[in-house]
Amino acid sequence: MSDQEGYCRRSARVVLVDDTDRVLLLKSHADPADPGSDHSWCTPGGGAEEGESLAEAAARELREETGLFVDVKDLGPKVAETSGYADLGWAEGMFQDNFFHHRVTSHHVDISGQEAHERAHHAGHRWWALDELAASDDTVHPLGLVELTAELIAGRIPAEPVRLPWHH
Repeated sequence: MSDQEGYCRRSARVVLVDDTDRVLLLKSHADPADPGSDHSWCTPGGGAEEGESLAEAAARELREETGLFVDVKDLGPKVAETSGYADLGWAEGMFQDNFFHHRVTSHHVDISGQEAHERAHHAGHRWWALDELAASDDTVHPLGLVELTAELIAGRIPAEPVRLPWHH
């Protein structure tokens, strides 16, 4: 294990909601070399770099993956977390995902800032209405995202981060 608190990887992700109460998700293929492989949807975000706070990582990942520039002080609060064991091929061990909440009036996603591995892994993006997301058969990470986002949209921001089930 190489990261803080015994995790091999800590990530910062953002539940990004627009003014029409849609949540932005990124589509990822299980095998980037095979566009027909299984896919899943996840919130923008990624691993925290050495010396970077989780909020700094969340803001950086938003900029890289969506083109949205958010100052760390303007980023919404950490609202959820999940952790567990995973063997992803490139890393194995205990992982922790931390979720921040942020609202925008609207945003046109710009992927030009994505790193090469992100461009290879991501297969698109979509602003989802919660009823569409709840009715979808697609795999969505984190588990419990629809319920969490509904609470956030209703203005019920948790005083402490909600613990979500692990997904791997």
